[in-house]
Amino acid sequence: MKLKDIAHSRTGDKGDISNISLIPYDEKDYEMLKKKVTPEKVKEYFGEICKGEVVRYDIDSICAMNFVLDKTLGGGVTRSLAQDKHGKALCMALMEMEI
Repeated sequence: MKLKDIAHSRTGDKGDISNISLIPYDEKDYEMLKKKVTPEKVKEYFGEICKGEVVRYDIDSICAMNFVLDKTLGGGVTRSLAQDKHGKALCMALMEMEI
């Protein structure tokens, strides 16, 4: 199953750092997602573009996670030659991850 089948996401950025939220549609899937979508798996999934550390922040009170991916946006908006300089499409890319 793909993440998009049970969760949704938003993306933000600051310089060369991207953050990607992961929020299950049903709160009962939250614990399972915490076990399956680890920082290591996200780092591996974005391995071609994520050159830094991936940290996950669990927000148990709202059943959500926030992944912070360092050195991911090619130097940031003002330095990157990428089409999606802000990394807004990364949340949609994460939704394609198989779990």
